[in-house]
Amino acid sequence: PAAHPALPGHEHCIFSNEAFDLKELPKAIMIEGGGYIAVEFANIFHGLGVDTTLVYRGKEILSRFDMDLRRMLHETMEKKGIRILCHSVSEWIRKRPDGRLDALVSGGEVLTVDQVMLAIGRIPNTENMGLEGIGLEMTKTGAIAVDQYSRTNVDNIWAIGDVTNRVQLTPVAIHEAMCFIETAFKGNPTAPDHETIATAVFSQPEIGTVGLSEDDAVKRFPDIEIYRATFRPMRHTLSGRDEKMLIKLVVDGASKKVLGAHILGPDAGEMAQLLGIPLKAGLTKDDFDRTMAVHPTAAEELVTMYKPTYRVKDGVRVD
Repeated sequence: PAAHPALPGHEHCIFSNEAFDLKELPKAIMIEGGGYIAVEFANIFHGLGVDTTLVYRGKEILSRFDMDLRRMLHETMEKKGIRILCHSVSEWIRKRPDGRLDALVSGGEVLTVDQVMLAIGRIPNTENMGLEGIGLEMTKTGAIAVDQYSRTNVDNIWAIGDVTNRVQLTPVAIHEAMCFIETAFKGNPTAPDHETIATAVFSQPEIGTVGLSEDDAVKRFPDIEIYRATFRPMRHTLSGRDEKMLIKLVVDGASKKVLGAHILGPDAGEMAQLLGIPLKAGLTKDDFDRTMAVHPTAAEELVTMYKPTYRVKDGVRVD
């Protein structure tokens, strides 16, 4: 985990690793960060009955995800009772005589909590290993520099996974390892493919996503079609829960290739894994439309959204 030595009182904070070793459940916690770990732990602690505040310096949580997912998850979390402070950072952390912590955040508000968790990112674990001494090239972030085949500048040294700071996900590191084996031991040069990676945030509700977000697609393609459906999952009919589900497809208007798929709701991660296959294969919206739906499921929306909700042409939305 990335430390925050410039934060006065940082020694009073915990990281996600320590959350599982707490002797008792805090009554209140402040979590600083807006990525996977921060959002997931905010939901975990809230689900355990902890008064939870999420503090994030950006304008919206989960900065690398599609904005519709981010906004809808934000709204749902706040409805459940999780307080989210965007455009905010902690200024200092101080321990009180009673053992609790005071945290000053942007705007002058002081939060009194039992624990402060820092979840502001992760950095390559390459310090104090003597890598510079053997001439290994490092990046400015402390990562090991590699080429497309995971080779370093030293002939007999390769590097994969988070130490290379390419994509910090366990399945990606496993894929890089498989490519390394093909290249180094089987004489079959194979470069890891870091495009179109399916991923999930295990919040409540879940996020599952694969491919380009709407914003990223608009930057790369002149004509984009957006297919979007928001509905209440059938499983919530009897429970009375009013959480909504969102399913969204981002499509290239010229080729009809599906560029991105984004889901918020139950089992979104499972759906994203399966959607990774057709997106990796380059299937089109027409291929989706020709696929029969399984009813009643939430996933049937993926193959029954026949008309675009709106288009984006040259960066301008057209309804």
